[in-house]
Amino acid sequence: MPPYDPSAFPPFAVTVDLVVLTVRHHALCTLVVRRGEEPYEGHWALPGGFVRAEEDLGAAAARELVEETGLRAHDPGAPPPETGNGAHLEQLATYGAPDRDPRMRVVSVAHLALAPDLPAPKAGGDADSARWAPVEELLGEIGPAGPDGEAGGAPGALAFDHGRILADGVERARSKIEYSSLATAFCPPEFTVGELRRVYEAVWGVSLDPRNFHRKVTGTPGFLVPAGGTTTRQGGRPAQLFRAGGATLLNPPMLRPEI
Repeated sequence: MPPYDPSAFPPFAVTVDLVVLTVRHHALCTLVVRRGEEPYEGHWALPGGFVRAEEDLGAAAARELVEETGLRAHDPGAPPPETGNGAHLEQLATYGAPDRDPRMRVVSVAHLALAPDLPAPKAGGDADSARWAPVEELLGEIGPAGPDGEAGGAPGALAFDHGRILADGVERARSKIEYSSLATAFCPPEFTVGELRRVYEAVWGVSLDPRNFHRKVTGTPGFLVPAGGTTTRQGGRPAQLFRAGGATLLNPPMLRPEI
């Protein structure tokens, strides 16, 4: 058997792309940046970048998250931090189609990041602007746009294969909040049951019965923990404040309504 020869294999680069989701104005939104250089100059894309030689994948994703949002990731298995300035970050999937990047062979390891209502973003790197876009505005353009903006068909389609990555990230979030505490990652450290319900409604795009919802999320021991106070920030009578508890599974699960 001949010895292993690294030169026999073509070189390729590795990137991390971020699906950063938050709830703004009662709508599920994602962070997109307008590319300031080729390929896809002028097209909207997910934030991300190349993995540096000294980085592992998680470190690269966490660095990009800080650069794009100012947020630091916390342990995916832990409740949101008390300070409220952290984000849930988890690996989503790997995308490696040979022609996904016209510059060279690039494999992307996408990550999903969730955080409470975030401020207006600032562009950096090779982006000339950034914005929060409602996911329903973008999910209609799943296929990739070509470098000239024509392939893929729809005006405003995301660059590269980022439409597919976004769709996968949104579906991951929609599925996981059925049975896990992931929805609390969209909330501040202390929140009301009504505020948590509006997260589910924004992520799923449905209306939920308030009484049934309250019964389900408070029926799992340790899922929500009373924070010892009330608030009127949503109007009406004072509502009890809760924090995410140690229970990470919702039992029975909150099944997504069919729409």
